[in-house]
Amino acid sequence: MKLGVVGLPNVGKSTLFNAITQAGAASANYPFCTIEPNVGIVSVPDARLDYLASIYHPEKFTPATIEFVDIAGLVKGASKGEGLGNKFLSHIREVDAIVQVVRCFEDENITHVDGSVNPVRDVETINFELIFADMETVSKRLQRSEKMIKTGDKKYAVEVDALKRVYAALESGQPARSVALEKEEQELLRDLFLLTDKPIIYVANIAESDLGEDVDNLPLVKQLREYVEPQGAEVMAVSAKVEEELSGLESEEKAMFMEELGIAESGLSKLVKKSYSLLGLISYLTAGKPEVRAWTITKGTKAPQAAGKIHSDFERGFIKAEVIAFDALKELGGDMQTAREKGLIRQEGKEYVMQDGDIVLFKFNV
Repeated sequence: MKLGVVGLPNVGKSTLFNAITQAGAASANYPFCTIEPNVGIVSVPDARLDYLASIYHPEKFTPATIEFVDIAGLVKGASKGEGLGNKFLSHIREVDAIVQVVRCFEDENITHVDGSVNPVRDVETINFELIFADMETVSKRLQRSEKMIKTGDKKYAVEVDALKRVYAALESGQPARSVALEKEEQELLRDLFLLTDKPIIYVANIAESDLGEDVDNLPLVKQLREYVEPQGAEVMAVSAKVEEELSGLESEEKAMFMEELGIAESGLSKLVKKSYSLLGLISYLTAGKPEVRAWTITKGTKAPQAAGKIHSDFERGFIKAEVIAFDALKELGGDMQTAREKGLIRQEGKEYVMQDGDIVLFKFNV
């Protein structure tokens, strides 16, 4: 999973990126501090995996990972090349989902590219640039597809109809993801990599002094939420500055600091959960002395295809899957033998749909 972190200059985007990846991306109080995208690979926090590791003491511990890409600050006119915009937009095309950081705090010592703090205006600035870029992409494809209709291939008629509907939505200020497309239409347009077709999470960057309050009802956060929720988007509030401070602490110090601030969960943990939900992802687990590992799959994946994530031979020669839910195993103190005696380990076949937190042993023969 690759998430692109975007935002206007000076909204705390690189500060948040540094905090969640500890990758040391440059962060400064001037526009275009980030030019080439910084990339950080982050282990997905998973208490279930930690618990299994405490039981098996494995030789290898492998959590799921997320790739975060810190993309340079966008400005008005990016779709026309302003602020190296075309280059930055191309970086967004490569990610699975967008994390848009929005400034929701006042600080006279940190300049704002538009002179004042206004989360709705900031979101509109970026989203319209993404829309303008998509309009150009769709327009070029539409011209080509309309010419290809003459070949008699029916797929071009389907493509043209879909493109016209998407363009109409973009023209009215709506993202491509708002257009309901049939599966065939989605496949035909997939290679366009439309920016506004990507799922999006809005991160409201709040001041440290606002933590511990009812952050959802902070005026600027509320303003942002009321604007984006009708579009089916989610908002999560974090303090990038505090997350940066937390990232430099050891586990015990971090827990104490979070308790003092009234933070129940780190920004990374919240972001990972929302990202998995947004992209329809779950994790299944494999456990034993050699390795304890989490595997990320799409919700609805059947057992053979899940096995294929480990090795193609597992899918090709799939026989069955021995499955136990994590919670069921934990209730027994992690005792797999007792679980087997109680009949809690199920034998599942090719039609079994994997569930989040399944602990699995695949049986195969090739």
